[in-house]
Amino acid sequence: MAPRIKLGEADREGGIVLSLVKLGKSMEPDEVKIWRRVERERLLALRQGLDPAVRREWGERIEASLRDIISERAGTLGVYWPFRAEFDPRPLVAWAVAAGRVVALPVVVDRKGPLEYRAWRPGEALVDGMWDIPVPEKRDIVVPAMVLAPLVGFDLACYRLGYGGGYFDRTLAALVPRPLAIGIGFAFQELATIHPQSFDIPMDMIVTEGGIRRR
Repeated sequence: MAPRIKLGEADREGGIVLSLVKLGKSMEPDEVKIWRRVERERLLALRQGLDPAVRREWGERIEASLRDIISERAGTLGVYWPFRAEFDPRPLVAWAVAAGRVVALPVVVDRKGPLEYRAWRPGEALVDGMWDIPVPEKRDIVVPAMVLAPLVGFDLACYRLGYGGGYFDRTLAALVPRPLAIGIGFAFQELATIHPQSFDIPMDMIVTEGGIRRR
């Protein structure tokens, strides 16, 4: 029997109750957009509802895996500032900087363009960027060899469901050479598929508290 894929219960942007069901057939782009919005809200609610002690324990497991991966590669490490109960990479940043590695934070400089990575060390000045997320005040632009990409969801093919802005996809498409893309999340955020579109770029690997999934 063909799988039944629920598209959701409520469209908060339009205030319309949705009850679309597909029977084993590909969704149209507009339907994918609706499905992603509903899944994004569901997964964000689950993540933000995690017990802080559980999040810390899972974070320690993720950090241990990331240290092993990062230690095997040279070059600048692109990270992110934690937002909405994401894995907190700041202890990892301190470890990497202490080991002599250049670390960089992403900055939105064009809402329709790629992210700009600026070198940063703990203690250096930060200013509020988009969504009030801190970004380096000094514009020391670097090209990362590896980037950590926080995710809202991910699928079996290592495609990443983000916040919907497309920033990481545009960044991976623009950076030359392309960095190793590492999606970071929790195991419960796994989906069978995110219904990837032509603009979606898969991660090279996904790291959760449960282990590493490589593409």
